[in-house]
Amino acid sequence: MSTAVVTGAARGLGLAIATALHREGYAVLLTDVDGAAVRAAAESLGCTGAELDVRDEAAVRAVAASAEDLTLWVNNAGILATGPSWTHDAQTRQRILEVNALGAMTGTLAALEVMREAGRGHIINIVSLAGLVAAPGETVYSASKHALIAFSLGTLAELRAAGVRDVHISCVCPDGIWTPMLQERIDDEGVAVSYTGVLLRPERVAARVARLARRPRPVVAIPAWRGWQVRFLDAFPSLSMRAAGLVLAYGRAQQRRYARRIAAGRWR
Repeated sequence: MSTAVVTGAARGLGLAIATALHREGYAVLLTDVDGAAVRAAAESLGCTGAELDVRDEAAVRAVAASAEDLTLWVNNAGILATGPSWTHDAQTRQRILEVNALGAMTGTLAALEVMREAGRGHIINIVSLAGLVAAPGETVYSASKHALIAFSLGTLAELRAAGVRDVHISCVCPDGIWTPMLQERIDDEGVAVSYTGVLLRPERVAARVARLARRPRPVVAIPAWRGWQVRFLDAFPSLSMRAAGLVLAYGRAQQRRYARRIAAGRWR
């Protein structure tokens, strides 16, 4: 049975992805820095769970090396801090980059070590729309995701240039997702940009990841039209800067709307 490793899988999107892949027939290894939570989540699925800090290169490589018939690796682990970039201290900036960018890079390279030798495999990196365009209020997070998508696509190009055709790297760039990362910040204006588009259910994103596992693509935006929208803004940075205030005001209005719906019990 093919094995899939999912990082940051104790809850939220990671758990939804692990669930979807389990239904697809993978032997899923759920990993998370919260060992107790990930083992409980894995037990509920009938899968295996293991504590893993993606910043620990030796531990990540050990997981990849020990996974029997490793064919899919999903780098999902990520953290978010909000507010203007100048409000974060050096420790916060470093932690975001270490988890979101360097952690996913480490996972990618650890999986590649196994997959290149086997001659097949697929790495899916959960990025964000914030990896395609600057995200004010989530600037450091966005910078970490820009780094990840550049690394992913550059590494994929290097694989192809080296003649490796059956090892794939895909980047998933979803809009805001209703997981604890946003649920716990419903009153935080720093995440307003995440409310400017479509607030996604984690199950919808997980289903798309499962389809992507079958048919790799370098970059997938969810929903697709939001990908085109943010790429347009990215192509005209002067326009984006002029529109930033309006975009954030709209996001805050949407955020308040969701808060009212939650308070009324009309959004779960």
